[in-house]
Amino acid sequence: MGSISSPTRSMAPPSPPQENLLSNHVVVAVFCPREPNQGVTLYNSIELYYPSINTWTYVGTIPGLVDDQVLKGFAMVSLGDFIYIIGGQICHKEMVHVTDDCADYVDQGIQVVPTVLRYNIRTNQWFNCASLGVARYDFACTVCGNKIYVAGGKSTLASARGISAAELYDPEHDTWTPLPNLHILRYKCIGVTWQGKVYVVGGFAEREDSDKTMPSLVERSSAEVFDTVTKKWELINGMWQLDVPPNQIVAVNGTLFSSGDCLNAWKGHIEAYDGKLWNEVDGSHKRCLSTLEDNYENWSPNHQRLYLTMAPIGTRLFFLAGYRIGGELARTTSVVHVFDTSAARDAWRSFEPMELEGEKVLCSHCCVVQLSNHN
Repeated sequence: MGSISSPTRSMAPPSPPQENLLSNHVVVAVFCPREPNQGVTLYNSIELYYPSINTWTYVGTIPGLVDDQVLKGFAMVSLGDFIYIIGGQICHKEMVHVTDDCADYVDQGIQVVPTVLRYNIRTNQWFNCASLGVARYDFACTVCGNKIYVAGGKSTLASARGISAAELYDPEHDTWTPLPNLHILRYKCIGVTWQGKVYVVGGFAEREDSDKTMPSLVERSSAEVFDTVTKKWELINGMWQLDVPPNQIVAVNGTLFSSGDCLNAWKGHIEAYDGKLWNEVDGSHKRCLSTLEDNYENWSPNHQRLYLTMAPIGTRLFFLAGYRIGGELARTTSVVHVFDTSAARDAWRSFEPMELEGEKVLCSHCCVVQLSNHN
């Protein structure tokens, strides 16, 4: 495993106080500008959110990329004080005409990569890890038993289908080991560890021998569970119940939670899985995650949501959102909403919004790091 020189921090992250659970956790998110600005290099920005003090800190960029290229569709997970950035596709921004009167920037893929990078939150050091056996992006990834599992995704830019390949990373030996293939080809599927097993849920899915031009709801609403003892995948029909892939699924105290799908990251409420069905969580309805305004009647296109990602800490779900602010100068308002899954009433809390320069979007979902106790 080789080390990489790290970009200089803009400022050292604060030493979190130890008075409560939140002090021992930090949320890591990777952003890039929504569109390129003249004279400003396009890059991935790694930022840490400290929930105990409602503060964001910029720590650097993903190494190894050339100017005006960003990494997207990668997976990011944590083990100890480390985060792992796995796979993804290298992109650049390209202007396309949406209509005769409208044009916008889109991500144009350049290359799918098998790269795996490890970042030490405390020391700001990067390391090259062993590469994936199969390069991929938009895939499922989760940690189970201190090992990293990946499955599905896309392996080439031109492909319209996902893949079924799965593999396991052992951080102690820095090795990837192939696993049995999934039963179904999947991409934009979600990985989550639940009840000691690895779940790969939903995705744009189809059977490898399918000749259908439109995959059926049966495949897209299915999930696959990997038993780490028997080393076998089991296909579960109807676990997701929608033909649109989930946005995120997280486990809190033995329960799975979701808040939307890949087309609509916030449905207006949180849902919990009871082992058979997804049900709305009592008291979770909240419209203001969809807009910056608490009052839906005051919504304006100038306050459109740029990103939303969910981070579980203890019994709480942190929703980190960013909204576009209208005006001559591009700006983003960052706001964090918190839902306590253990609260009987008044479970929602919102932190003070922060205004930031520029408009930015997420490059992957966030991950939570539980910091070890160092003297």
